[in-house]
Amino acid sequence: MLRPLPFLLLACLSLGLAEAPALAQTAERQRVDVLQVEGPIDRVSLDYLHERLDLAERDGAVVVLQIDTPGALDEDGVALAERVADLDVPVIAWVGPAPARASGAGLLLMYASSIAAVSPGSQTGPLYPVDLAAPEARPDLAATITGWLEARGKATRLERLDQPLPGADAVALGIADPRATANSIAGLLQAVDGLEVSTARGPATLATAIATTTGPGTSGVDIRFADLGPIRRTLHAVATPTFAFVLLVMGLAALAFELTQPGFGFAGFSGAFLLGLAVYSFTIVPFSIPGVALLVGGVGLAVWDVARRRLGPVSAAGLVAFAAGSVLTFSGLGDALSISPWMVGGAIVASVLYYGFALTVALQSRDRIVETQRGLIGLRGEARGRLAPDGPVYVKGTVWRGRTAGEVVEVGVPIRVRGVEGLILRVEAEPTSVGAQGDVDDPG
Repeated sequence: MLRPLPFLLLACLSLGLAEAPALAQTAERQRVDVLQVEGPIDRVSLDYLHERLDLAERDGAVVVLQIDTPGALDEDGVALAERVADLDVPVIAWVGPAPARASGAGLLLMYASSIAAVSPGSQTGPLYPVDLAAPEARPDLAATITGWLEARGKATRLERLDQPLPGADAVALGIADPRATANSIAGLLQAVDGLEVSTARGPATLATAIATTTGPGTSGVDIRFADLGPIRRTLHAVATPTFAFVLLVMGLAALAFELTQPGFGFAGFSGAFLLGLAVYSFTIVPFSIPGVALLVGGVGLAVWDVARRRLGPVSAAGLVAFAAGSVLTFSGLGDALSISPWMVGGAIVASVLYYGFALTVALQSRDRIVETQRGLIGLRGEARGRLAPDGPVYVKGTVWRGRTAGEVVEVGVPIRVRGVEGLILRVEAEPTSVGAQGDVDDPG
C-alpha cells in the first residue's frame, strides 16, 4: 500500500512529465514582428524602424515590413535598406493591403529583404526619387541593389525602374515572390510558411503558420504588431508639406484674428500651438526660405493694412506675396509630396476674403463698440451681478461687462463708469447719498 505523501509526489511528477512537451512546444513559438512603413520615411519613422529592427534581431523574430510609402523624406533610405540586408533574422517585405505602394526607398526595402511580396491591386516603384527631397537619380545605386539580390539569391530583373508597376508586373520581374502573394498579414504568413530564405547569417526556413486551434500543444506564431504610438504618430502625420502649409496658414490666421481682439485669448493660444507644430514640420520637411519669407511677410503686410482699417495697395501687395510664397515654399520636392494646386488656390482665395474683408469688418465693428463705450464714461448704472472685481453692469439700456479697481460691489449697487478697457467698462460704486439705487443715467 502506497503512503499518501509518496503517492502525491509520484502523481505530480507524472503530470509534469506529461505536460513538458506541450510547454516546450509553446516556448518555441516563432515570434513575428510586424512593422509599418507608412507614409514618407522621415526622421520619426526612421528612428522607430531602427529601434524595432534592433529589438527583432535581439529576440530572433521574423520581421514583416508592411509597406505603403512614396519613399524617404530627407533621410538616408539606402542606409535603412542596408540595415535590412544585414539583419541576422528573416525579413519579409509586403506591399499591402491594396492600394498600398512601395516607391523609392520602399522599393529598396523589397530588394534588400529576404523575400518580398505584394497584394493584388498594390503598386511597386518607381525607384526614383529614392529621397523625395532630392529627386535626382543615383546611377551608382544599381551596383548596391545587385549586391543585395545576389546575396539573397533572387532572380530579380532591374528593369522599368522609372515606372510604377502593378503587382502582377512586380511578380513577373522577380521583385516579388509569386508564392507569397497575399491580401493580408495572416494570408502572407500562411503563404510563406515552410519557404527557405536567405539572411545575413545564412539560409533559414520560415515557420510562420498561424494556429487554427487552441489548447496545449498548439503550434503557431506569436505576432507582435509594433505601432508608432500617439506622440510619434502625431509628429509623423504633421511632417508633410501639406500639413506644414496648412498649420502655418491657419496659425498665422488665428494670431491675426487675435490682434483684432482685446487681450490674448483662445485664438491666440491656438495660433501659437499651430505655429509650434508648423515649426516642427519645417525641421523635417525641406523648404524654400524665400518662399516662407514671402508667405509670412505677405500675411504681415495684410495684417498691417487691417490694423490701419484700410483695404488698399498694401493689402494687395501682401496677398500677392502670400500667393507667391505658397507656391514657392515647397517647390522642388518630388511629385508624391507636392501640395495640391487646388489647396494652394483655395488658401489664396480664403486669405483674400479673410484678410481683405472679414478681419477689416470685424475690426470696424469692434471700433464702433469701443466708441459707444467711450460715450458711456461718466454715466451712472447699476450692478446686475456681484463684481469681484468683474461682473455684469447695466448702463444706458444695455448689460456690459464691468470691472472695479479691486473693491467688491454687490448686486443692485449704483455704479459710475470711469473708463473703458477694450470691451470692458471700468466702474466704481457710487455713494448711496448721490441718488436712489434705481436712478440710472440714460441720456437720449
